[in-house]
Amino acid sequence: MKLPELKNSEQYTGLYVVDFGESTSVGFTAEEVAELIDSEKFAHVKVHKIYNAWPDGKLELKGVVNDTFQLETGMFFYAAEEATAEKDYKRLIDIAVSVAPPSRAKVHLAKYDEHSFVTAIIFPAEYNDEFSAWLTDAEYKTRGEASGGTDAVKTYYEQAPEILERHQLLGQSQWHSRTGDELLL
Repeated sequence: MKLPELKNSEQYTGLYVVDFGESTSVGFTAEEVAELIDSEKFAHVKVHKIYNAWPDGKLELKGVVNDTFQLETGMFFYAAEEATAEKDYKRLIDIAVSVAPPSRAKVHLAKYDEHSFVTAIIFPAEYNDEFSAWLTDAEYKTRGEASGGTDAVKTYYEQAPEILERHQLLGQSQWHSRTGDELLL
C-alpha cells in the first residue's frame, strides 16, 4: 500500500485510509467508509484507521475489519436499584449535553426485573475507542457491574428488557462526510 504524500498530516488523526487495490486514499470519515463498504463497487476495500500522525507525514495505522462498520457496540452499566440506574442514566445524558459524544448513540434506562436495571449506551462499532475515551474524560463511573462489546449488544436485544426511558444522542464530528454520488464516483 503506497500512501500519497500528506501536508499537515496531524489533521488526519482519527480519519481512515482506504486501500482500493489499485490506489490508496487518505482522509475518509467513518460514515464515508461505511457507505463505501455498503456499495457493491467498493465492498472489497481494505481500511486502516489513522491513530497518530507526525509533521513529517508519517502515520500510525491500525487495520479495521470491514464488518466493524456494519455493527453496533455498546456499554452496559448495571444496578440493583431503579433509583441508582436513573442517576446513572441522567448523568450520562448530562455528559452528552455538556460535551457532544463522538457520534450518534442511543441511551436506554431498562429494567430486567425488580432488582436488575441497566443504563445502556449503544453506538456504531467503529467509534468504540472514541466512546471509551469520551466516558473516561468525563469521569463517568458507576457502582455496579459493567459489560460491553458487540456481543453484549446482541444479548441485550435478545433479552429485550423493558425500556423505561430512552434518549438519542447526536454526535458532533469535526469533519463533513460526503455521501452518495459525491463519494461513490
